[in-house]
Amino acid sequence: MRIPVRAMEALEQAHVLDAPAAAIAGTFRSRLGPGALKDAISGTWLGHALHPLLTDVVIGAFVSASLLDVLAADRDGKATERLIAIGILAYPPTAVTGTSDWADSELGDARVRRVGLAHAAANAVSLTLYTSSLIARRRGARGRGKLLGLAGATALGAAGYLGSHMSFVQGVGVDQTVFDPGPTQWTEAAESGDVPAGQLRRVVVDETPVLLLRHRDSLHAMHDRCSHRGCPLSDGEIDGEVVVCPCHGSRFRLADGAVERGPATTPQPAYETRETGGRIEIRLRAPAAG
Repeated sequence: MRIPVRAMEALEQAHVLDAPAAAIAGTFRSRLGPGALKDAISGTWLGHALHPLLTDVVIGAFVSASLLDVLAADRDGKATERLIAIGILAYPPTAVTGTSDWADSELGDARVRRVGLAHAAANAVSLTLYTSSLIARRRGARGRGKLLGLAGATALGAAGYLGSHMSFVQGVGVDQTVFDPGPTQWTEAAESGDVPAGQLRRVVVDETPVLLLRHRDSLHAMHDRCSHRGCPLSDGEIDGEVVVCPCHGSRFRLADGAVERGPATTPQPAYETRETGGRIEIRLRAPAAG
């Protein structure tokens, strides 16, 4: 087994990180509940998480500065200093958006909690090293500044590896329904009598969890796994014409699964419904014409 894989497995089992991670995540969630600010930080307005876009600014600025050092392409050092300064200025909003995503994920998987804390720590080390590098350069110690910058790039690479693991292995920030949209042809979901009015009902249709609801003379169906972090919407509640996720408060419109409030960024797959012969059938609703 490859060394990085073994290292990640060991990190995922590092229970010593649980207490500080839970404390940090709990504090962050208590101070940033559902609402306009949470939506802005989460990227609800953007249609996907905001954090990855901001990381490009920080990584791009810091790595570009280190490349100028390695290539000796900045004779007076001014461009390198400006790049480092840009990375430092972009770091706080990047950290806030990342912490918000991680704090939401922390509820469901202890492994995410541990890797996320290590990811944040590595980024903090990188920031400290690049900040020290900038200070050294401005004091005339350019050689020391270069060494600190290269050390910062190393820490940044470790942080990037951990962040990639969270996204591509642990699924943080990924639409939780993307690989399981549900049936595209009319498919039986339940007996009509098994879905009483006003009660959220979870059924499984071709291995897809589906939320069924009779509400105000209409029969609604949408994917039951919240696109944000996978919580079952059938454990949530109905508020007017929306269903509210029980974990993070995302609100999805019953009629079409659209996001009315985050932190979710993508809509729920919604289904057409029909009743025939005492049975409820569903099929995936076609996307609205652009």
